[in-house]
Amino acid sequence: MFTKKEALIYLITALLVSLLFISTNAYSSSKKLTPLKFHPVAPEFILDDIYGRQHALADYRGRVVVVNFWATWCSPCRAEMPSMQRAANWLAKYNIPVLAVGVGETRDRVQNFHQSMPVTFPLLLDTKSEVMEAWAARSLPTTYVLDGEGRIYYLAIGTREWDNPSILKQIISIQQPMKASK
Repeated sequence: MFTKKEALIYLITALLVSLLFISTNAYSSSKKLTPLKFHPVAPEFILDDIYGRQHALADYRGRVVVVNFWATWCSPCRAEMPSMQRAANWLAKYNIPVLAVGVGETRDRVQNFHQSMPVTFPLLLDTKSEVMEAWAARSLPTTYVLDGEGRIYYLAIGTREWDNPSILKQIISIQQPMKASK
């Protein structure tokens, strides 16, 4: 399944992510999103979800979008999923989708995760980690919030309590200028 080198890289990555989680998790509930000074356009992608349906980032133009990079082996990623589901439920009122991009894993593995933690937002498959690389995400979880033009507006490296009212307010605040300009 894995070569020795891949297994070692996987183990080291999991250890580093776990250490990051331990050092930052105590503060995750109070952490907000990091606003970017410049708003680069997010790299396009077309990915299958766990049901085989394709999702193109371009299909979400005109809407604020939350894009989360995660993996089933990443305990911080799994820890934030329930709050992300609550946030997705709340953000749906504003037509703001949440997309979770599973990095470097098979459909079966992500489907098994989904059985143990059913979420209603799309679980997309970046099996070769190409999208994560294109987006320059260096650790998991990493989450981007895009404005309606597909520009990266906010960044979150590490866990968050996604249903925290201050975070939800940050996300919907991007939508306000878009509505005013139409």
